[in-house]
Amino acid sequence: MTSSKQQEAEAAEHDPQVVVAPAGGPHSPRKDRGLWRDLTSYWILGLCNNYGYVVMLSAAHDIIKQFNPTDDDEASATGRNCHLVSTGAILLADVLPSLFVKMLMPFFPFWVNFRIAIAVACSAAGFLLVGFAHAEWMALLGVIITSASSGIGETTFLAYSSRYNKNVISTWSSGTGGAGVIGSLSYATLRDLDVSPRNTMLIMLVFPAIEAFAFWLLLRRPQVDILPVTTVESTEVLISDDKPLVGFKEKLSYIKHLFKYMLPLCLVYFFEYFINQGLFELVYFENIFLDKDSQYRWLNVDYQIGVFISRSSVNIFQLDKIWLMSIFQFINVIYFLTEVILWYTPSIWIVFVIVLWEGLLGGGAYVNTFYRMSKEISPERQQFAMAMVVQSDSYGIALAGFLAIPVHNAICGLPAAVRSVVW
Repeated sequence: MTSSKQQEAEAAEHDPQVVVAPAGGPHSPRKDRGLWRDLTSYWILGLCNNYGYVVMLSAAHDIIKQFNPTDDDEASATGRNCHLVSTGAILLADVLPSLFVKMLMPFFPFWVNFRIAIAVACSAAGFLLVGFAHAEWMALLGVIITSASSGIGETTFLAYSSRYNKNVISTWSSGTGGAGVIGSLSYATLRDLDVSPRNTMLIMLVFPAIEAFAFWLLLRRPQVDILPVTTVESTEVLISDDKPLVGFKEKLSYIKHLFKYMLPLCLVYFFEYFINQGLFELVYFENIFLDKDSQYRWLNVDYQIGVFISRSSVNIFQLDKIWLMSIFQFINVIYFLTEVILWYTPSIWIVFVIVLWEGLLGGGAYVNTFYRMSKEISPERQQFAMAMVVQSDSYGIALAGFLAIPVHNAICGLPAAVRSVVW
């Protein structure tokens, strides 16, 4: 008996999938002394996977400006200094390839090492293409490749999380939020320091290297590449809802059970990115400490700070009613739509506060959705469920990109308003 217990303890120490439950109670995370490696790895992986995606959105205004300089005659006629090609075009290039990848990945073999190798290579290639772009198509191709990298990584890492302690979901979400802050802040800072776009992108090549290190060297490998072992306190057989999904038809049929997670998340991101890529560029305050380009970049930083705070908060505060966040985000759309048309907000600091709130809602919807799934869906089905639900934010973002372009261009054609009250 002693020998058997010793073997179990050794297996638990080296394999995150093996859970040894002490007699008389549930297993304790303190028994897994290597858990910090998994939690830290997933934070870094979340950071690196989303970093390129965030940088491309932060650079959207500069990319558009580089190849589509503002027409001075047109600007003087309307009084609005904006481009007829909105940053929504960059958003579509940054989300559609990711969405396409996310739709396919759940139905492909789960060759995790092969998938991550492709993701890392595409991430590096995307930075290089955007950095050395001499034409708009080349820059857009770099954005597309970066998007594909993010989609491959997100579906793979979230599906793979079903084989680890459920708290890797919270560290992954925190890492993706950190990507928003670090990505937007690093880009804005380097550009304000007059670092060239090319050198900025070359500096950022360090992140694909860090992602590779975290996955292949820091993250512990499951000893047996199977779904996690579940402990049950009774001898009941698994009910039908707990059985692993087998075959394409069974997986397709199961998707309808995931709509309660997918729809609210889709709506939150639809409203959120309609603001970010259709309206942010049109928010402008004259004669303040930030010029027009800097205002766009620092509003993105502010938004990403909100995302980071909320995505890191799930172990402190949980909210199951994700639909509430979609309602609040819709109210934000109304505010920004009226603001960019009428210019009635007296201070940019009010806009910064509302943008922070917008980021809190978006990040909160993301992390609470996946944390709730980690508790409500059986481990045997989590891998597929996570890979499917992660698509829903991309559906919302893609729809926002399509809508943002005509709305942005329509507002560009309106005569500029005048701020009657300025603080």
